[in-house]
Amino acid sequence: MRLKTWLLKEPKHEELVSCVGWTTADELYSCSEDHQILKWNLLSSETSLVVKLPEEIYPIDLHWFPKTVGVKKQTQAEVFVLTSSDGKFHLVSKIGRIEKSVEAHNGAVLAGRWNYDGTALITAGEDGQIKIWSKSGMLRSTLTSQGSPVYSVAWGPDSDRILYTSGKQLVIKPLQPSAKVLQWKAHDGIILKVDWNSVNDFILSGAEDCKYKVWDSFGRLLYSSSSHDYPVTSVSWAPDGEVFAMGSFNTLRLCDKTGWSYALEKPNTGSVFTISWSADGTQLAGACGNGHVIFAHVVEQHWEWKNFVVTLTKRRTMQVRNVTNDAVDILEFRDRVIKASLAYGHLVVATSLQCYVYNSRNWNTPLIFELKEGTVSLIQQAEKHFLLVDGAGLYMFSYEGQLISSPKFPGMRADILNAQGVSLSNDTIAIRDKRDEKVILLFDALTGKALSDGKPLTHKLEVVEIALDQCGPSTERKIALIDKNRDLYLTSVRHLGREPKICKIGSMVHSMAWNDTANILCGIQDSQFTVWYYPSAVFTDKELLPKTLYIKDGSEFSRAPHILSYVGTMVTLRQGDGSLVYSSVPPYSTVLHEYSTSARWEDALRLCRFAKVHRFH
Repeated sequence: MRLKTWLLKEPKHEELVSCVGWTTADELYSCSEDHQILKWNLLSSETSLVVKLPEEIYPIDLHWFPKTVGVKKQTQAEVFVLTSSDGKFHLVSKIGRIEKSVEAHNGAVLAGRWNYDGTALITAGEDGQIKIWSKSGMLRSTLTSQGSPVYSVAWGPDSDRILYTSGKQLVIKPLQPSAKVLQWKAHDGIILKVDWNSVNDFILSGAEDCKYKVWDSFGRLLYSSSSHDYPVTSVSWAPDGEVFAMGSFNTLRLCDKTGWSYALEKPNTGSVFTISWSADGTQLAGACGNGHVIFAHVVEQHWEWKNFVVTLTKRRTMQVRNVTNDAVDILEFRDRVIKASLAYGHLVVATSLQCYVYNSRNWNTPLIFELKEGTVSLIQQAEKHFLLVDGAGLYMFSYEGQLISSPKFPGMRADILNAQGVSLSNDTIAIRDKRDEKVILLFDALTGKALSDGKPLTHKLEVVEIALDQCGPSTERKIALIDKNRDLYLTSVRHLGREPKICKIGSMVHSMAWNDTANILCGIQDSQFTVWYYPSAVFTDKELLPKTLYIKDGSEFSRAPHILSYVGTMVTLRQGDGSLVYSSVPPYSTVLHEYSTSARWEDALRLCRFAKVHRFH
């Protein structure tokens, strides 16, 4: 994966560009100290002046009213907040009319951010105060008052907490007055920018110590970059939380959510003060110190399955390579590719307007259907069908392009679902409930209705990751889950009125995946790579379970490996530094599963005698 950047030969702004913000996937607004607000149209490559601000308004930050809100009056959604150095914030319409100016702080207003549902606005000032305002600009409360300027703020995923900078410290303050404030020293220099992603719940910070860091929402450090040449002036999460961008002087970097770098660009921009991602997460724009606005597209993403490697070569072009015979197919799309998934012999590609479904036996004639929303954030595949998730909901489709079901549940926020919290099999959809993370909601894939009399599965601790097994009849469907303590549990999905039996099968498990053709589970357990050849044995006799394990020393995988897939006998892992490694699992168990499901007992017995492995007897 890398960034393809472009800059105009001559900057359109005469002074430093302080902030940028997308209205649609192809339209961007930029504000500069030359008092101009410009509109950039990426389709026609035209730039036009929206408004020339009064001489006393020097813009610092802008944020568009959230698009996801079902606003009755469309005018409200076409407004952005603009903060300025004269202590005011301004509500500005799309055509550049200042609807309202509010005296907010002593000194400059350094940041302004709408919450996710557009019901509140937060501003942070040079005076060290953070204030919350209604969407019409009425003061609700002063959240905090400190001695040093607050350079950056971010809302928590549920809009119930605020993250802000305080010198070298980061502070998470809940909106409830009595709740506990979390504060920690994050950097050795003043923190300039923070961002908090609502999908993965991770925090980003960039500071004058020339480092960027990734944190979880408890303030634990997940990654610290090496020191750059210049202060890190901007950090920003892509909407789906899979990657983020970081900006510094003449520097733009694309990074994985775990911190390691995919790509480094050295454009002639001066410092990049703000980075803004488009809603579909395919492109970003940066506000540059030398008057430029830099644009970058994410290209060269890879998807692998068995003998196929698919690469996004351009925004609207994919290359499919069959590694067994080196045959290459080029796939062209009408619109830009937003998301893709390759598994079970099918490639599913979501563009901004359509969904393409390719069969791996024929790359020439895809099945194409229209999409309502152009912001698909997640694609999950099973053998018989696939799930699309966008800002509006979840949709189950067959590989023939027919809509099968669309599960719904109270408090559903589809835009914050991720691969760890959603799992799919041929007959079941499992979703971790974001409102209470101990709860797993289970739905019938074909009807979209809740399973087990509408009663969800409840664990005793918060669940971190879930995964449904892929094979066998629906009555025997199992779900594996990793909880906050990193313990791995297994339980059945359909338990016919009985209380579900949740059995622990492993501890210190950091990542897991089911095999695609047999109900075999693999996981990274402490410093070992473990395969549970027959995890269901735990329901029969717990003492049998250790006899069904295959354990391999995990030291060869370096730091913090993450399992991407388990296809056939091959497990693909991503290491902590971003490199891919592969590990093979002995094939006997997979074949034995195959024999037992088709009742070929003679062959099964012969295989056991041939393998002569003690755990088979």
